[in-house]
Amino acid sequence: MLRTLVIAAHPDEPEIYAGGTAALLARAGHAVKFLTLTNGDAGHHHMERLPLARRRAEEAWQAADALGVTAYDIWDVHDGTLEVSVEARLKVLAEIRGWRADVVIALHGHGPGHPDNRAAGRLVEDAVAFATTRNVETGRPPLPRQPLCLTMTDYAALSFHRGELAVDVGPVLDAKLDACLAHASQFLEYAAWQRGFLDDAPAPGDTVKGRAFVARHWAPFLEATDSHRPALAARYGAEHAARVTHAESFALAPYGRQVDEEELRHLLPLFPA
Repeated sequence: MLRTLVIAAHPDEPEIYAGGTAALLARAGHAVKFLTLTNGDAGHHHMERLPLARRRAEEAWQAADALGVTAYDIWDVHDGTLEVSVEARLKVLAEIRGWRADVVIALHGHGPGHPDNRAAGRLVEDAVAFATTRNVETGRPPLPRQPLCLTMTDYAALSFHRGELAVDVGPVLDAKLDACLAHASQFLEYAAWQRGFLDDAPAPGDTVKGRAFVARHWAPFLEATDSHRPALAARYGAEHAARVTHAESFALAPYGRQVDEEELRHLLPLFPA
């Protein structure tokens, strides 16, 4: 059994950016954990921080059930206050070691966008450097080998993200959409309010309309496009790649374990032989 850790800044980001890949790994019998480095308590247009943090934790657990994710941990850090510090780096390092991660999926650590997202990416990058270093102590034993590290795209990284690896998530699309819908405070409320289509949001619990709503408004993180085809063809073959309708895209991080194609396929057993 392989162990994958997806690290993001806010609850709902692992689901929209890597939820399909997580579901595929879980269905294949592997262990996947989601970790967010803030509790998301700023992300609403009328709810106060404490009730919002509680609600978002409940939504996260529902999302984990939809995907088959083994664990979902949320740091008690206020949304909007995540900083790149030695203390936070060591906490991330402890999380990576504690999960005994074979694969770590993280946000990009550089570029524009939400400061928490960039900080989360930087913290993972900096922590992984010490994953095997025994004298950097965290209370968790060092890993025997560096994990394979991937970066997932977010809304601010679309312009520079390198889609070197793409996963066909069509077989688990409904699970991914349901995981997003579990975060009703975000997909049906706050983000819809921010982006000006709150009046179009369906009622919570309307799965058919809800899936269609998320699929329409978050298409860049769901649909396979021409930019995905080369990476899809490299691992699924050109014929399969041409048929893929929904995909998730990842870059091979310059940090962590550098692998050849055989080891990549071993650590991410998602592709046909």
